[in-house]
Amino acid sequence: MNDQLLAAVSQYGAPALFGIVAIAAVGVPLPITLLLIVTGSMVSQGVMNPWWAIGAAGVGSVLGDLAGYAIGRWGGQAVITKLSGLFGKRANLEAMEAKAKAWGGPGIFATRWLLSPLGPWINLASGTAHYPWHRFLFWDVLGEFTDAAIFISLGWFFSDRVMALYGVLGNLTWAIAALLVALILGYELLAHLRRARVQQGRRGTLAL
Repeated sequence: MNDQLLAAVSQYGAPALFGIVAIAAVGVPLPITLLLIVTGSMVSQGVMNPWWAIGAAGVGSVLGDLAGYAIGRWGGQAVITKLSGLFGKRANLEAMEAKAKAWGGPGIFATRWLLSPLGPWINLASGTAHYPWHRFLFWDVLGEFTDAAIFISLGWFFSDRVMALYGVLGNLTWAIAALLVALILGYELLAHLRRARVQQGRRGTLAL
């Protein structure tokens, strides 16, 4: 499938890129990071205009994200369950809703480019949690165009080492994700210990 997607972008340019990233943003598992890097390589070869490439990738991703948000807000649990089944995934929507509420706008921004595998599920959870759509749109546009600009630019500048670059970025993404999880767990542990101390202090005061 990767070869077919890359061939489609090579043959049809920005329109094909637009359609593929829009589909992926809804939740279909496609190698978008690799596609953007290869698009950057095409830009370096003069096959595609850089601004058209970034614009097509950014707008396509935003429209796909808004579709996911709309499904979460108005589709209901049954539609979301069916959608996750079609894509071969089962999402814990309550956990994702909690993440969407806790992370807010910066979380939406981060899942557009840094933690992109979580993006489609955060879209659904933001919709079901009724996160304000104008705030969602702001952070989504900022994140998706950042994503397109970063990876297309990397492919442009490192066009002769595309696959090596993709491998490094994949490892780096997981390392950053692990670090973020560790920080979140550490914060939760400290908060729990702080609450326990407060409760013990109140009990000691009542005992006196």
